[in-house]
Amino acid sequence: MLYRRFGRTELSMPVFSCGGMRYQFQWQDAPFVKVPKDNQHNLQTTIERSLELGINHVETARGYGTSEMQLGKILPRLPREKLIVQTKVSPKDDPMEFRREFDKSLGYLNLDYVDLLGIHGINNRETLEQSLRPGGCLDVCRQLQREGRIRFVGFSTHGPTAIITEAINSGEFDYVNLHWYYIFQDNWPAIAAATEQDMGVFIISPSDKGGQLYDPPQKLVHLCQPVSPMVFNNLFCLSHPQVHTLSIGASRPTDFDEHLKTLPYLVSERETEKVLQPILARLHGAMVEALGEDWVNSWRIGLPSSEHTPGEINIPKILWLYNLCQGFDLVEYSKMRYNLLGNGGHWFPGQPASNFDDQKLWQCLASSPHRQRVLEVLRETDRMLKGETVQRLSRQEIAKTS
Repeated sequence: MLYRRFGRTELSMPVFSCGGMRYQFQWQDAPFVKVPKDNQHNLQTTIERSLELGINHVETARGYGTSEMQLGKILPRLPREKLIVQTKVSPKDDPMEFRREFDKSLGYLNLDYVDLLGIHGINNRETLEQSLRPGGCLDVCRQLQREGRIRFVGFSTHGPTAIITEAINSGEFDYVNLHWYYIFQDNWPAIAAATEQDMGVFIISPSDKGGQLYDPPQKLVHLCQPVSPMVFNNLFCLSHPQVHTLSIGASRPTDFDEHLKTLPYLVSERETEKVLQPILARLHGAMVEALGEDWVNSWRIGLPSSEHTPGEINIPKILWLYNLCQGFDLVEYSKMRYNLLGNGGHWFPGQPASNFDDQKLWQCLASSPHRQRVLEVLRETDRMLKGETVQRLSRQEIAKTS
């Protein structure tokens, strides 16, 4: 395993982290006696495999159902000084509720302290203010630090780059969990800001949200030769020293195997670039061939945000998904993401393009060099991707079990 300094925490962080969102029994709290033995055994063997590989950062959250409780049957038996344990708690309007949720987390984990506590989901102005205002959730975190129950404080986010960067530039956080990978590079300014603050940078779900790379379309497989799309994406992320660790959302012990193939290519910058550069050129060429160079270089210009668009249509996100379909055949991934619009709350804001008034959108696209094409693409994308309503993963599983 390779390790990187996790910013000012000075923790030696493995370049892969063991995310705890996919191996748990269910998305609701439950008594341990209700957890099937085979599920707990699978979780235990997944953690054991992670540690065998040197992946000693275990990451979970209060919002991951039984994950914390199941980990709490395993982690106390392991050498604590060799573990880096992170959990996350969503910001609350009442900071005492945030405190109670953390107490529940630590109780379930059956530990005296966690190394990393993330404020989970600083996605908009409201959650930012709940976190940073005097007497808010961050002040609770400071008290928990004084009590020795947490070591370092960070935040996770699915929010817009401006909100992420504002939280980073507050100087209050030691690390950030955010989205950034080959198909979604918008948050690079936030990573640059985190580097200026000497913060740890943890990339959320690069293989799943980064294109469902565990089941890639054949076109993407071909474009990424001689490595898999998953290994390419890992290399792309880790070729940037500002990035410290990538989350592996393991659901079973073998889920680490493909990721391990990344490590030999990271032994030197020359070795990394020798693999990356031809793939990057092919990917860019495929996008230009499918969409035209002018569109590839300028489709983002003048697009309004969803809150400034009639019907709150998330035009930038929809055009992005259209591009992924045309360039890389990422249709199934794009269907999943498109049908979250209108159902993802502040985790995936905005609405789909199912119904819109051409004249109103024409006016709000006044600064776009592609006004007419944007309208056509919105309609084409809706026809291509519209399917059954999709909810965030946690809500899907709750619906199944309720």
